[in-house]
Amino acid sequence: MGNKFKWYVVWVGDQPGIYDSWEECKLQVEHYPGARYKSFNTREEAINAFRGDPSQQMDLLRSIAKGMADKPVVNSAACPEIILDSLAVDAACSGNPGTMEYRGVWTATGEVAFHKGPFKCATNNIGEFLAIVHGLALLQQMGKTTMPIYSDSHTAQAWVRQRHCRTTLQRNQQNATLFDIVARAERWLAGNDYKNRIIKWDTDNWGEIPADFGRK
Repeated sequence: MGNKFKWYVVWVGDQPGIYDSWEECKLQVEHYPGARYKSFNTREEAINAFRGDPSQQMDLLRSIAKGMADKPVVNSAACPEIILDSLAVDAACSGNPGTMEYRGVWTATGEVAFHKGPFKCATNNIGEFLAIVHGLALLQQMGKTTMPIYSDSHTAQAWVRQRHCRTTLQRNQQNATLFDIVARAERWLAGNDYKNRIIKWDTDNWGEIPADFGRK
């Protein structure tokens, strides 16, 4: 039998470095935007790859810098109907139910306004619902009471209008905290009026929403 032991190099993650198990590597890269890592058969290969020669290191740094610069900024010339002074929200879920996270970004710049998760045993619709409510509460706190929110989820927008998360997902030990957050969001909706418009993002004509996680 061949040697199945692997070494892992993390160039971009929570703690860049060299790790001798996938479990440790995974802790550094899972849910880290733009994570860069690779497995190697020997420690020597991993060390050489992590150090790299000057030209390789410069290529890596340029690649990382480009990835950081490539935020999903809206092409306002091509889509003049988009309101740039707005907040865009989205969610991503691996499995159904599965591990979910959600976030909001400022449409004009692509800068992240908030990012929550991961939540286990969740659904994408719950994430979309929480993202909108989180956005509404944030804009209220900031005094941006007329700034619109873009969402690409018809379902989540309907739930917000109804002020109730109408999920069929059952509560269990894994998602108890998530359901507590949902209940808090529903209480916020019940106790607050808002003027912010919630607008359906036109994916067919505008492309992916700026808050998209890019995992399709």
